Amino acid sequence: MDTSWYVVLSAFIFCIGAAGVMTRRSPLVVLLCLELMLNAGNLALVAFSRMLGNEEGQIFALIVIVVAACEVVIGLGIIVGMFRRRLPIDMDQMNELRG
Repeated sequence: MDTSWYVVLSAFIFCIGAAGVMTRRSPLVVLLCLELMLNAGNLALVAFSRMLGNEEGQIFALIVIVVAACEVVIGLGIIVGMFRRRLPIDMDQMNELRG
């Protein structure tokens, strides 16, 4: 398959994630959409790495996957902490984090 198909798929997935981040109010859905956007970037990195014939893009994609996993853990921790303190879980009402 040609690399352009992978790039088009990556752009489509990125657009779905960006639309979800801009329109949704639930922080869990926003985290999922951010993951879609990161995975779309990873797909493009791996496609270009395969096109050029080197492994550097694949290594960078692996690093992005690790960073995305850390981001999800921290985000879910914040959401669980807010739920336990009975704070509003709506993205429009979350304007500051108080201790």
